[in-house]
Amino acid sequence: MKFNPEVCDGCNICVDTCPIDVYIPHPQEGKPPIVLHPEECWYCGCCVVDCPRPGAVEFNWPLQQRGYWKNKETGKTHQL
Repeated sequence: MKFNPEVCDGCNICVDTCPIDVYIPHPQEGKPPIVLHPEECWYCGCCVVDCPRPGAVEFNWPLQQRGYWKNKETGKTHQL
């Protein structure tokens, strides 16, 4: 997960909404939060959904990386 500093205004809604406390507020006001425990993230998406600034928080869910299937009839591979 990462923050886009051009979009994030440091409101810290993601800090408050994260059920795992992955983030902590940045010591400087107006800066994106610090990702303190990225390995503990559940990828629930609360931070992305609750953020009032679309595109401020970005991350790839691990299952999105694996979401491929192969059509038996055509042999083509598709991503979900």
